[in-house]
Amino acid sequence: MLEAEKEEKMMERESTLKERVPPLKLAGLSVKELQELCKELHRKIDIVDEARYDIEVKVGKNDKEIENLCQKIADLKGKMKRPNLKRVKKSADDVLGALSDTKLMKADFKANLKTVKKEEEKREEVTDWRKNVEAMSGMEGRKKLFNAAQ
Repeated sequence: MLEAEKEEKMMERESTLKERVPPLKLAGLSVKELQELCKELHRKIDIVDEARYDIEVKVGKNDKEIENLCQKIADLKGKMKRPNLKRVKKSADDVLGALSDTKLMKADFKANLKTVKKEEEKREEVTDWRKNVEAMSGMEGRKKLFNAAQ
């Protein structure tokens, strides 16, 4: 059956090639006619290459769009791929050593801190604001003028 399928595909291929690409008749052609034939073939090749390039660009653009949409779907579902975690083997001594080191670090951390003396902030003496209104307002001269006018 496989051989029969291969033969059928080969026959299909040959028949499509015969339909699309007629055999070249080169016998009895002059040099000028051969040159014209070559130019015509080059034009056809250019047209096919342009079409192939356009199709490749469209396929690439569609692939990128499909990839972006798949990414959006994965984000919406909220299912992210979990990375494979490596199994780490530790002996009992390593575990105990790690635990004891952290306890020592906590104790050493507090011991090595610098002590900072807090300086008391200098507070200005609070005085009665009504006594200093005239001095603070800068209006001593105006007040005298006001009092003199009365």
